[in-house]
Amino acid sequence: MWASIRPYLEKESLAAFFVGVSSGFPYAMIGATLTTRLAQDGIDKATVTGFALVFLAYNLKWSWAWIVDGVRLPVIGALGQRVSWMLLSGLLVIAAAINLALVDPSQHIAATVLAAVLLGVAGATFDVVIDAYRIETLKPYQLGTGSGMSQYGWRIGAAGAGALALVVAARAGWEWAYLACAAFALPAMLTAVVLGEPARHKIVIARKGVGEVWQSIAGPFGEFFRRNGAWLVLAFILVHKIGDKLANLTFRLLFDDLGFSNDEIALYDVGLGFWAFMVGIFVGGIIYARMGVKQSVFLALVLMAVSNLSFAGLALAGHSNLGMASAIGFENFASGYGGVVVVAYFSALCDLRFTAAQYALISAAASVVGRVLTGTTAGGLIEWIGYVNFYVLTTVLALPGIALFAWMMRSGLVDEAMGTAGTETAP
Repeated sequence: MWASIRPYLEKESLAAFFVGVSSGFPYAMIGATLTTRLAQDGIDKATVTGFALVFLAYNLKWSWAWIVDGVRLPVIGALGQRVSWMLLSGLLVIAAAINLALVDPSQHIAATVLAAVLLGVAGATFDVVIDAYRIETLKPYQLGTGSGMSQYGWRIGAAGAGALALVVAARAGWEWAYLACAAFALPAMLTAVVLGEPARHKIVIARKGVGEVWQSIAGPFGEFFRRNGAWLVLAFILVHKIGDKLANLTFRLLFDDLGFSNDEIALYDVGLGFWAFMVGIFVGGIIYARMGVKQSVFLALVLMAVSNLSFAGLALAGHSNLGMASAIGFENFASGYGGVVVVAYFSALCDLRFTAAQYALISAAASVVGRVLTGTTAGGLIEWIGYVNFYVLTTVLALPGIALFAWMMRSGLVDEAMGTAGTETAP
């Protein structure tokens, strides 16, 4: 037991937790928190839902992530590339949160849109730096536990900031709520100052001319696609969660049609599901360290596929509390476990010279399916073929990702396409 817990208490894993806390809060501020604020200020629903476009900043962060790798900041750059960018991006997030706090949506909706976009861009940039810092701080064997701790931190940061905002807003107004939540940027900034520049960070040669600047933009992508099997890895990144994403859009529809009450949904989906997810994250870190990247990721893909099939069983069983608890518990455990080992694998794909740019590209590619699939798509399929066949279909859609990764394992392409983040222990 101690051998399993100890990796979570190592300084690198603890650092991943604290930077994860800061990573989660900007997302919460432009998500549910902003939605609640706008609704309470009397903004119409069409405008409120339109603010979801702010999240495009997170999907586009790959386009400027190369700056974090290739541009040395004046003065504070002496602290190190990652530390200096952590401090700058953290200050930008704090400034953007304060700016959003000071606008009045009921009077200046355009200014609110601009403030939300600025916070989205600042938060996405903060994410780029945090991901690079996490990957380069963790040793290869710590990528699993570090990814788990980062996810714990992200959820605590997002939930904590969201809860704090609601509590403060109810007593002192939304202005003070956003001002208070700006403090959530500090854990990552303080962690970078205390822990210092990552030991595994490979310093890129300073850029001077136009050609060198172009190389700093194209270099990270060129390096990745020159690897043997890189295009297959990209294909895997794109398809590995198609079935899972499609199924996740429909759970509440299923519960409602099966006649589950709000109390039952809260107990099983929110309560049991949360703890099953937390356990899955913990187990994922341990399994990644014990089994290695190939076996742990393959197991994750199988578990996530089977979890979709469990909802076909629930649809057949009808209104069954035991069936709901089993399906929700298993699905959240599989999601927590899979999230850790797959993120650890994606982290290991990065070249330590271009960590920020490459991980931003990988994470953006992994989210493409989520942007394409919608609740409307899933709902139309359910109306056409019914719940049971729909969840069987989502299981079938998971098979190409499993088959592709299995072939990559057998052919050695998983190892050949690996980046230095997954293999090197020192600069």
